[in-house]
Amino acid sequence: MTVQPGNSVRKGFSAGGYLNINKPQGWTSTDVVRKLKGITRSKKIGHGGTLDPLATGVLPICVGYATRFADTVLLGTKSYRITMELGSSTNTYDSTGDKTAEAEWTDVTSEEVEESLEQFKGKFNQIPPMFSALHHNGKRLYELARKGIEVERPARPVETFSLKLIEFNAPEVVIDVECGHGFYARTLAHDIGEALGSHAHLTGLVRTHAGAFRLEDSVTIEQVSVAAESGDWRDVAMPTDTTLQHMGQTTLTEAFVEMVKHGRQLAVGDIGKPGEYKSGDRIRAYTPDNELLAILIFEPEKLGWRPEKVFAAI
Repeated sequence: MTVQPGNSVRKGFSAGGYLNINKPQGWTSTDVVRKLKGITRSKKIGHGGTLDPLATGVLPICVGYATRFADTVLLGTKSYRITMELGSSTNTYDSTGDKTAEAEWTDVTSEEVEESLEQFKGKFNQIPPMFSALHHNGKRLYELARKGIEVERPARPVETFSLKLIEFNAPEVVIDVECGHGFYARTLAHDIGEALGSHAHLTGLVRTHAGAFRLEDSVTIEQVSVAAESGDWRDVAMPTDTTLQHMGQTTLTEAFVEMVKHGRQLAVGDIGKPGEYKSGDRIRAYTPDNELLAILIFEPEKLGWRPEKVFAAI
């Protein structure tokens, strides 16, 4: 089945949308949400994937009904440009922390950096930093770290799909990485320093893509504000189905639209050809005007397509 996105700037926005924000340095992800809540005047708004205050780049913001798909925002991979400095490590693994160790770096070569990267390509285990939002006995790790408490953190499997040395101007090293879920760029910088025997910490981080969101398509908070003042913030937003392109789609008849609006199930044969779908498959259901109406889940054992999520605003 051919998958096609919405065909106009405003299509798909009656129930909400996404703002692909280029997060400014020094802002927390919560700071961005708070600011945009005032600009959009939306009661439902949240971010899809935290960025550290030091970092800039792609921060997807879910507005309205798009918040119901926050779990789909970071499907796929993420990419970062990492800038790190050789010669010292810190307790946060980045330049915001206190130095924990120093070492000589002048003998490190670009060839040695290239060689050190090999052990971080593909699948490997990574120990999360103490300054992270992970939980330990009901407490966030960063809460314990701020009290000077360090606990053992189990290594977690992570994966990189691309890892390249972009620039070597010692003590500064610039690396591009494409990675999967749960990956810590700060930890990579720290671990590369350890592998080189020179210590290192992260000094700059730009998220260049996250799932369906890319830096070249991002907008600033100021651009959203200008759009809101001159007309509508949705002029610079992306439709709710942006993160749902991995699902198939169908356009419903007016009669089926009314059924789905009221939560009624459609019959097995109402959508698709026999054998085209298997139990548990989900599809995007659109109105004849190409507005996203609902997500339907195929439950042949219950003899039909059940409306799993319906956008009541339509």
